[in-house]
This record gives sequence, C-alpha cells and structure tokens, in this order.
Amino acid sequence: MITAAVLQELGASWRDAATYWGPLNATAERYEINTPRRVACWLGQLAHESQGFKRVVENLNYSAQRLLVVFPKYFDAALAEEYARNPARIASRVYGGRMGNGSEATRDGWHFRGRGLIQITGRENYQRCGDALGVDLITRQSLLEQPMYAALSAGWYWDRAKLNDRADRMDIAGITRAINGGTHGAADRVELTAKALRALGGL
Repeated sequence: MITAAVLQELGASWRDAATYWGPLNATAERYEINTPRRVACWLGQLAHESQGFKRVVENLNYSAQRLLVVFPKYFDAALAEEYARNPARIASRVYGGRMGNGSEATRDGWHFRGRGLIQITGRENYQRCGDALGVDLITRQSLLEQPMYAALSAGWYWDRAKLNDRADRMDIAGITRAINGGTHGAADRVELTAKALRALGGL
C-alpha cells in the first residue's frame, strides 16, 4: 500500500522514499496499519516528525531566542544564552529527571533524545520499545537510526497509544497530542495527512 511515490508526495527525496517504503510496509503489516485512513494518519505524522523522512535524530541545536519559545519552562534569558547552540546540554536539561532519565548531570537526556521516525524519547520509552522489538536500545540507541528500527519503533509507539482507533475516526488532533504532547505543527500534520490520503486513494 505504501509506495515510494506516496512518500515522495509527503516530501521524501527519491533516495529516502526508496529507503523507507519497505520498512514502512513491513511495520504497517505488523501493527495492522492497514486501511487508507490508518496509513494516511500514520504517514502524515511521521512525515512531520522526520521532516519528510530526512531526519531520524532530534535536532536540538537551538538559538537562545528559540529556547525561550520551545522550552520556556526550562530556560530564562540568562540560561538560554548559556545553553544556546549546545545540543547535548540542552537535551540533558530539558529531558533530565523525567521519562525514566537520570538528572541533567547523567546526560541521559542527550543519550535518549528523540530517535526514529516518530522520535522515541526517554530511557523508559527506549527500554519498552527495545523489549517489544527484541533489541537492546539502552546500550545501542543508534539502532533507532537504522531504517527498519526507525520504522518499527514508530509502529510500536502507534500501536501502544492505540492510534489506529483514532485514525479510523480521523482524529488528527488527538493523534497529534498523543505523539507530541501538545499541538505543535498541527496545521502541517493535517496537511500531510490529507496529502497521504489523496495519494493512497482513500476516503
């Protein structure tokens, strides 16, 4: 059902489309992402999270100004200047002490930053995802950067959050909140989902 042409409609380069269509089809079969609506909702979210299937590691190279916008809970103006353009320090701060991560000093936030096509984040999610897929993601985090595990982890998270049910109802806002924790990029996600649905010939 998922072809390279469909992925290109969502912004993937020819090379990335050729890389991911196989792993995505295998993952979709495994997790019953098997109707036009389910596939479209899934691909729309993945295309947004991965910037058109280009990026499978979270980009945390923020300016001071952007830190104040994206992570206002963790930075004031002075701290933002101190941490700006230092992705490892930024990740360690914003993800430290939560999602199963140790404190900022442990650098867990950096080691377990978002990876894969749906950006699995945090030691706890790495552990759960690794257990489900039968691989050690605690010591081999970079496995999530490989096409098959990048796709499988996205299917695992989708299934764990029961997002097929939301996709059946075309509840894109609910899916976005389940993946993002908020509504960041909501308009783009809606547009990409609509593009995917048209490319798949779905209703």
